[in-house]
Amino acid sequence: MPVSLEDKYTLASGRIFLTGTQALVRLAMVQRERDLAAGLNTAGFISGYRGSPLGGFDQALWKAKKHLKEHHIHFTPGVNEELALSAVWGTQQVGLFEGAKYDGVFAMWYGKGPGVDRSGDVMKHANAAGSSKNGGVLLLAGDDHACKSSTLPHQSEHAFDAAMIPVLYPTGVQEIIELGVHGFAMSRYSGCYVAFKAVSDTVDTSASIEIDPHAVKIALPTDFVMPEGGVNLRWPDAPMEQELRLQRDKVYASLAYCRVNGLNRITIDSPRPRLGIIASGKSYLDALQALEDLGIDPKHAAEIGIRLFKVGMPWPLEPNGVREFAQGLDEILVVEEKRQLIEYQLKEQLYNWRDDVRPRVIGKYDEHGEWEVDRSAWLLPPPASSRPR
Repeated sequence: MPVSLEDKYTLASGRIFLTGTQALVRLAMVQRERDLAAGLNTAGFISGYRGSPLGGFDQALWKAKKHLKEHHIHFTPGVNEELALSAVWGTQQVGLFEGAKYDGVFAMWYGKGPGVDRSGDVMKHANAAGSSKNGGVLLLAGDDHACKSSTLPHQSEHAFDAAMIPVLYPTGVQEIIELGVHGFAMSRYSGCYVAFKAVSDTVDTSASIEIDPHAVKIALPTDFVMPEGGVNLRWPDAPMEQELRLQRDKVYASLAYCRVNGLNRITIDSPRPRLGIIASGKSYLDALQALEDLGIDPKHAAEIGIRLFKVGMPWPLEPNGVREFAQGLDEILVVEEKRQLIEYQLKEQLYNWRDDVRPRVIGKYDEHGEWEVDRSAWLLPPPASSRPR
């Protein structure tokens, strides 16, 4: 069978070789193919502003222009991040007016960490207004953790938390497509925009992956009660009604979606668990590497009482899954980059869970307030008076 460099965009199914950046391009095509199979005539729209580690995304999109056009996907770079996101916001309004050519428009926005910060106003307004039921929005946040080409290191999850935007964090090239498909489906179901954390370890790497547009099976919650009128964008829509729907319904709809689709799950278990390790994205791969370096494979981990929990959606943290993970554990180690996100949520989820079973949770600090990780690798130690008690 002949092999071509264009297989990454043209091969219907099978094994392809591509970079993480190219996987983001293919993700948009996969979404269009899935919609057509479901009887939806949708289009795609992509806009943003370049910056590492997504500095080459626009170049990959331009090179794939022919393939994008065949899939009814339009790409136009933004003059700046805010204008690009405003255009994405506008795509969700297809269907509010007569004469729409498509059933909906799924959209992707991309920007570096500072672009996330400067687009906060648009993000809050757009997320409050909501996605369309046949559209959906992914916000690609390029986080430069190591400050390789930035004036400051970036971590965007807390900005999305403030805007009440769920965050997905893929671990590799394969998951960019798989988790991205879930991101669009979650956005449509919950009415939320969905953030997609992109770091160099995922988008700047290459891999041979399995491609099948229909491999990801979407499950919609049957036990979540939608409010009257649903959760998607509508007009007119008063600001206070938007806020109520966002805080009361939309975020919890995303949690329900995460639960029924198993985006957070136990990957290594033990019949007699004592120590639990929880991590997301790159940190999950770091945890796997650490276990391998220690000579601990899944069988050995089960024998010595280690349980590993992989988090695909670090915010908001789905409670049912983490409580199942915490069952029977004496201690939980949270492995995450930069400022704590999962650790704080985990403690909140477990605090009032069961008084008879409350495992110790350690992350950046141990139970004595001492740093658990090598602080010299990324941050100076805080003064003793500022350490949490």
